[in-house]
Amino acid sequence: MSHVPLVLERTCDIYNVNPGRGGNQRELARAKNMKKTQDKGKKPEDGLSAAARKQRDAQIMQEKQKKASEKKDDPK
Repeated sequence: MSHVPLVLERTCDIYNVNPGRGGNQRELARAKNMKKTQDKGKKPEDGLSAAARKQRDAQIMQEKQKKASEKKDDPK
């Protein structure tokens, strides 16, 4: 199945989809989106191994749960 370019030519409305003419808005949007997704995928490097990170996260979660249970037990 070969790709056939879509050519709808009208003089003054939105159907001017001739790929040989016009702006490069689509290409600019693709480039911007690629840059955004590449930046989004990067995580800060904290220099910890997986086991150390897991232990640190478990400790943080225990502290959060402790605060939540204290807040639940001591309503104002």
